Amino acid sequence: MMVIRVKQLFSHPVKGLTPHRETRVDLRAGHGILGDRAFALLYDLAQSETQSETASPIVPWMKKKSFAMQCDRPELAALACEYEPTTGVLTVRHEDVEMLAAETHTAIGRTQISQFFTDYLTTVSESDIAPRPLRLVGVGDGTTRYPDREAMHLSLVSTATLENLSQVAGQFVDSRRFRPNIVIEGVSAWEEMDWIGKEFEIGTARIQIAARLTRCLNINVHPDTGERDLPLFSMLQETFHHKDTGVLATVIQSGIVTVGDCLLRDESIVPLSD
Repeated sequence: MMVIRVKQLFSHPVKGLTPHRETRVDLRAGHGILGDRAFALLYDLAQSETQSETASPIVPWMKKKSFAMQCDRPELAALACEYEPTTGVLTVRHEDVEMLAAETHTAIGRTQISQFFTDYLTTVSESDIAPRPLRLVGVGDGTTRYPDREAMHLSLVSTATLENLSQVAGQFVDSRRFRPNIVIEGVSAWEEMDWIGKEFEIGTARIQIAARLTRCLNINVHPDTGERDLPLFSMLQETFHHKDTGVLATVIQSGIVTVGDCLLRDESIVPLSD
């Protein structure tokens, strides 16, 4: 009997920036992972710099086209961004050189972050989309979250699915290309795609698989260099005749999940696979 376990955990404090490897995450019902995509870089439509500086950091959920994302701005992946939740400081490095360290909870720090990313993308972007001013939005206390879809999900994919993609691609496919929250082991390739509607216990939390996860050009971007070095998006369509990898899940019971925890089907606590 195969036991399904959590292999990797990730959070993405700032939407579109560096994933953080975690050993433990806090799942909140109706919310997702606490701290995941709590911040985002909003294309700023304010009429003046003064308006941007005084604007509230809390904005409602918007579609991803409103934010700077790696699918349009792959150069973002070349920056190593680390958010420290206890201090609220965002540190940005490029090729091991610190470029920025600023507080996300002060007006001055938020302005520094906004200006840094505006200047960076204006300088390096090769996108056909004209550079626009960016404004850091969101707060780190769990009030805000900016996932791609309005419903508050987390994402899950299996190591077997990633290994199958690696075989087809002829090279290692890093899980970070897909920006998942949870990577599991102990199932066959693509098995998670058949779990729609099913509920699982994971750690002390409970989740329900909601939908297959349709991908975009973001998966072509190398998670460290920012280069579009692997045509995974077209390979999905040509080889598998769909655009999906992994699944979305909603949290229906809050709890803690750690690396190594089992994913258990229903209240009978019986592993799904055998």
